[in-house]
Amino acid sequence: MFFRRALLVGGSAAATAALLAAVAVGKNGGKSEPDSLTPPLTTAKWDRNWDRREPMSMVNLQKINGETGEEELNAKLTKHKAKATRHIFLIRHSQYRLDGKTDEERVLTSLGREQAELTARRLASLGLKYTHIVHSSMTRAKETTEIISKFFPGVKKSSSDLLREGAPIRPDPPVCHWKPDVEQYYEDGARIEAAFRNLIHRADPKQEEDSYEIIVCHANVIRYMVCRALQIPPEAWLRMSLNNGSISYLVIRPTGNVCLRLLGDSGFMPPEKITRT
Repeated sequence: MFFRRALLVGGSAAATAALLAAVAVGKNGGKSEPDSLTPPLTTAKWDRNWDRREPMSMVNLQKINGETGEEELNAKLTKHKAKATRHIFLIRHSQYRLDGKTDEERVLTSLGREQAELTARRLASLGLKYTHIVHSSMTRAKETTEIISKFFPGVKKSSSDLLREGAPIRPDPPVCHWKPDVEQYYEDGARIEAAFRNLIHRADPKQEEDSYEIIVCHANVIRYMVCRALQIPPEAWLRMSLNNGSISYLVIRPTGNVCLRLLGDSGFMPPEKITRT
């Protein structure tokens, strides 16, 4: 009766809200409800051995001599410890002809060639000493690389079939506009994961200086790699969007810590040159 009278006569919305809160507390035995706006707590922790190159994981402890154990262990840990930082620039290929029936026919458009040059100029403006360019073996990635590499004569180039476009893993949430066959996830997923393991990891212990590397490939591959590197559920890859010729930038420290400095940056392009195909 009191509650009903307060709603009818009580006047203010604030008073009504207070009564509703009081009733909720009463039903809960006086215990306060958790704030619905508070982010849920997570128990996920950073896996320091995500790339299987954590020094301790590289040592066979059973072979450590009992008498010189500590000294021998420290020597082996030092041997396997990375010293340099890897800077990895992930470039999405430029705009290409969607009407091509085969990969060879899906060449860059005239705008796509302009985009590749804009991306190259942006990379060159950073003043970094790039050490390697690796690209997907698909035509649109190869042609994008050809344009970019003209700005970096002498930098080693290599091609990788592992970086070809595909369906890395079933996205969550699902989308209605993109539904590849289940078999495609099975076939492409293992290959793209292999590309990640082969290319995204802390520096080799023999590497003395920081490296600046360029990888030219595809939107699905880049988004999956970013999720894996940051230890975000890989099913989240399709929640991101990347423009043609955009730059994503990962930093991998000797400790294995990973930082994403850029994701799909295309702000260096004039608005009329930006596409996402």
